Amino acid sequence: MPEQVITGYHAHVYFDADTVETARALCEAARDRFGVVMGRVHEKPVGPHPMFSCQLAASVEQFGVLLPWLALNRDGLIVFAHPETGDDLADHRDHGIWLGTGLPLDLSIF
Repeated sequence: MPEQVITGYHAHVYFDADTVETARALCEAARDRFGVVMGRVHEKPVGPHPMFSCQLAASVEQFGVLLPWLALNRDGLIVFAHPETGDDLADHRDHGIWLGTGLPLDLSIF
């Protein structure tokens, strides 16, 4: 089996209309603290994600400190994280990490 190379990670913070400001504050704090790239705050499901979400893009090095911090500071929000290997389906389906309750993703887009 060929070795896969992880080039980075995405952490998707899920929220709803009642928790949008909590999610925005969490993502901004992560951006400011760790220098990760904060994507748009999507107030609708986007891509494979079943809820509103905001993406945090992290390097391999950043992710090692980001994930534990998110685990302790997510304030009840669900976070889905996955590596970036170039195989989007496997990254989302097989290699995902959930903080909070796991949710079904729409993998049909891959």
